[in-house]
Amino acid sequence: MNYHWDWGVFRHPLLDGSGIYLDSLLIGLKWTVVTSLSAWVIALVIGSVLGVFRTTRSPILVGIANVYIELFRNVPLLMQLFLWYFVLPEMLPQAWGDWIKQLPESSLYTAIVGLGLYMAPRVAIQLSAGVGALPRGQRMAAEAMGLTTVQTYRYVLLPMAFRIIFPPLTSEFLNTIKNSSVAITVGLLELTARARAMQEETFQVFEAFIAAAILYLLLNVLVTVLMRWIERRIAVPGYISGR
Repeated sequence: MNYHWDWGVFRHPLLDGSGIYLDSLLIGLKWTVVTSLSAWVIALVIGSVLGVFRTTRSPILVGIANVYIELFRNVPLLMQLFLWYFVLPEMLPQAWGDWIKQLPESSLYTAIVGLGLYMAPRVAIQLSAGVGALPRGQRMAAEAMGLTTVQTYRYVLLPMAFRIIFPPLTSEFLNTIKNSSVAITVGLLELTARARAMQEETFQVFEAFIAAAILYLLLNVLVTVLMRWIERRIAVPGYISGR
């Protein structure tokens, strides 16, 4: 049986009459961007804290960071989303669980939080490696100047470390965008979910997923170009090549 290609399917009206299939894919792209950006903010904040913990002289803080990293890094993202979406509300007090279940955008919040917590260990590892790559003299000089530990990290170590790890952070951000497609499993109508709905309604499988793949590619290329421009602006001679 020959497959019937129909590239005009993107102009066909949706079954609910709310627009055309191209509109649906673009709305899905919007939710992919919102989910990825929000999750990346969470990953950066938590990952930065954990990364700092790993480079301190406190065994307790190092232990906390290592436990979090090993726990969230070694449990698959799909499993974590299921735990946050299906299991957590049942383990909380009934009033809290019911409140979470009744949130109008519970799948979006679950995807953002779950993806952010999942990506945080990767940021932490990159940041701790960046701090570890700095000459020991920078920390010693800051301490000799009378800076506190917080001031040493804020004004000396972290500004340099983030510049060093900017390229791998770009890769992790791209991974966050791609991992957002897993949110389809908790009911978020992001780009992959919209493409799947389109192929189920029109039976134009190849057109739907080729279009989704092109949109993912364009988004990632845009992010890559932007991040490389930022990388060149913040490059430190001897640490990052000014591509």
